[in-house]
Amino acid sequence: MQLSGQTPFPSNSPASPASPAGALYMRDGAYIPRVAAVHDLCGYGKCSLGVAIPVLSAAGCDVCPVPTGLFSSHTAFPGWYMHDTTPILKDYLAAWKNIGVEIDAIYSGFLGAPEQVDIIGELYDTYPNALRVVDPVMADHGKVYPTYTPELCEAMAQLAKKADILTPNLTEAAIILGREWHGTNISDEEAAEMVGELIAAGAKHVVLKGILREGENVIRNFVGGIDLPVAEVSNEYLPYMLHGTGDVYCSCLLAGIMAGKDLVSSAAFAGDFVHDAMIVSAKQPDFKDRGVSFEPLLYQVCDLLR
Repeated sequence: MQLSGQTPFPSNSPASPASPAGALYMRDGAYIPRVAAVHDLCGYGKCSLGVAIPVLSAAGCDVCPVPTGLFSSHTAFPGWYMHDTTPILKDYLAAWKNIGVEIDAIYSGFLGAPEQVDIIGELYDTYPNALRVVDPVMADHGKVYPTYTPELCEAMAQLAKKADILTPNLTEAAIILGREWHGTNISDEEAAEMVGELIAAGAKHVVLKGILREGENVIRNFVGGIDLPVAEVSNEYLPYMLHGTGDVYCSCLLAGIMAGKDLVSSAAFAGDFVHDAMIVSAKQPDFKDRGVSFEPLLYQVCDLLR
């Protein structure tokens, strides 16, 4: 693998020395890439590791989970329980290093404490050539999630600046940039400006999610990078909200990247997959609580390798 704007892997790397146009990861023959998935583990409600592991596995990746917290359910349910795993993570990852684990991508999402950002920084130091994918899961619809303190939001904003691929929604982008959130009804020009500001702050590639304009039934995402003009990828807007769609989206985006697809194509695949999974979900009992029913569509992720 060779990341855009980075030096190539040393000669003992499993990656090929050249990448196709626009690809951020080069799949090399039968080699199965390893992805360190730094997310929480949620017992009920299908999000985080419960999504990342099956989706990336379907894309032919060896998913190595790094659980940032254990949740009984997602936090929209009353009475949820959380166990913070911060105290175990240094020893957990040191044990990987001691047995020579190699990592091709580091994919982080929901974090439980500011100290976990430091731990991800240590992962970056240990695996300097790994693709850095940051889904800054901390807020939506103008509101910060209940477990996020101002200190954790600031730490996440700093982590976002180190990303090779950053995937914020509009609320998260506003937090990272220190902007006020003015809703989802923003223009193409405003969206492109925010993508540009996130890149100027340090992220190499950005997928800005969730632009929904008044009177439209289209959900728009904007994709750009240091070597990529801003492009729009859109889908039909479905008039109901499901928890975990962001995790499904980013996991599918990374699935496309690890299959050797370019960023815009991967964003289009992720949007289509989430749209179709939401339609499947609506046919299930209690679908607004149980999360995204993506399982019947995993064959589409497998097809990325064809």
